[in-house]
Amino acid sequence: MSVKPVIELTADGSHTLFIPELDEHYHSVNGAVQESTHVFIEAGLKHCLKDKIHIFEVGFGTGLNAFLTLSATRNLSKKIYYTAIEAYPLAEAVISQLNYANSCNPQEKELYHKLHSADWNKEIEITDNFYLKKIQSDFTNFDFKKITDKIDLIYFDAFAPDKQPDMWTQEIFDKLYTVSADDCILVTYCAKGVVRRMMQHPGYSTERLPGPPGKREMLRAVKHT
Repeated sequence: MSVKPVIELTADGSHTLFIPELDEHYHSVNGAVQESTHVFIEAGLKHCLKDKIHIFEVGFGTGLNAFLTLSATRNLSKKIYYTAIEAYPLAEAVISQLNYANSCNPQEKELYHKLHSADWNKEIEITDNFYLKKIQSDFTNFDFKKITDKIDLIYFDAFAPDKQPDMWTQEIFDKLYTVSADDCILVTYCAKGVVRRMMQHPGYSTERLPGPPGKREMLRAVKHT
């Protein structure tokens, strides 16, 4: 996929990227920061009560979810080990124009850019309680044996199933389940019944939750033992 993103402003004043080749946005046009906060922070991170949290993000993209997670945990006594997989890293020329740090917390602009400048395919200490490992890889071919620590929280933020169906398969959710820790939480903006059933197949329990502005529902899944 040749990614040539167009920067657009969303309803909450934060940016999203539009991919003409897919006719798809990275984040909701109804509010990029608002959507990511609702789906991944409020419905995901805040429900994970562990002191050491291994997070796995499907689609690093703009780094917004990682940045919001870093912001939400900076003053908490938690250790965050954040792994994100991305096949098409964004160019610095695009990243430098995004206004997420200004939208959320202007003082954290340096940290936002530190997330993007971190070397790929190695664990980097961003702060003393936030460690980032960005993996440049096609998720559909990813070797899950490379995940050595069980995952506590999954941010499933791939492009929509009708845009990239190969990212939303039974095989992928089965593999995610095998690397999920007890009480692992998986959150996604997608609420389609077929996706919910794919999550349930390996053993996740699922629930539909109210979605962010512009979406009626979202999904949260939990691995219970």
